[in-house]
Amino acid sequence: MKERVLITGASGFVGYHLIQEALKDDLEVYVAVRKSSKIDHLKNLDIKYTYPDFDNIDALVTEFNEKKYDYIIHAAGITKARSVAEYNHINADYTNNIASAIVKNAHPVKKMVLISSLAAVGPLNTLEGIITEDTLANPVTAYGKSKLLAEENLKTFSSLNYSILRPTGVYGPRDRDIFIFFKQVAKGIEPYIGNMQQKFSFIYVTDVAKAAVLALYAKDNQKTYNLSDGQYYDRYELGKLIKETLNLKTVKFHLPVIFVKFIALLSEKYSSLRNEAAVLNIEKLNELMAVNWYCDIKQARSGIDFSPEHDLRAGVTKTLKWYKANKWL
Repeated sequence: MKERVLITGASGFVGYHLIQEALKDDLEVYVAVRKSSKIDHLKNLDIKYTYPDFDNIDALVTEFNEKKYDYIIHAAGITKARSVAEYNHINADYTNNIASAIVKNAHPVKKMVLISSLAAVGPLNTLEGIITEDTLANPVTAYGKSKLLAEENLKTFSSLNYSILRPTGVYGPRDRDIFIFFKQVAKGIEPYIGNMQQKFSFIYVTDVAKAAVLALYAKDNQKTYNLSDGQYYDRYELGKLIKETLNLKTVKFHLPVIFVKFIALLSEKYSSLRNEAAVLNIEKLNELMAVNWYCDIKQARSGIDFSPEHDLRAGVTKTLKWYKANKWL
């Protein structure tokens, strides 16, 4: 009999790849989606749908007792919100409610894997050094703070078997965030904010999915793991690889920081009037302009046997191939 996994946030970018990896591992996959979720891209997958209420612990207990999940990968969350309260509610409270339901559940869940973010730790302020699991957390955005709060909530459940994964910048097929930069470069425009030196880190989405499934079976419990491809890149490397892969030239330019901040403020005001979350805001600039996002993955290598299969060149090549095949570019 197959073991059963529940994947939350399954209709999203990372969620889709989590489903694919879980199916490869011969798990019976249940996907938690909203009634309003766009799920056309999931229709040909061998999965079962469920619609849990993450605001209701008792309803979650009933759900878990009826479905008898062996594992839960919690990837549901938001990267853009209208307020700090909205970030904390979706990213942190939902994590707390799921964990609460697990410990009240009659059928034991063997492991919960939380997909957090390196934003929960925050960047380093100098080019020297590397982010480890022991780095003092100092998130620079409300999003990062809400992810850190989710981690802290989970750590209060001493009887729960869990792993926390902190992927750095995730890119790959179906991504719409870093895709914005891909699209600009493909049009021949290569914009940068200011002229500072930076160290960035990236991880291809299927490597995140593989890490999550590996974590389900890891003997180490109640551990946190940073995830990247194990390397760091200067601020121009992503654009350089996109250009090389597409065989094109671009106009590279550096926008003044004060100008970008002004645009971010306008974006915030406009989105507020429409009661929407701003794609670009002042806080997001804190992440985009941070000096050092280079992270150590030694603990993930040893704790969950994580070995990234894609460096940035390999991942960009596959990503661009998918974007072009699906007419995103």
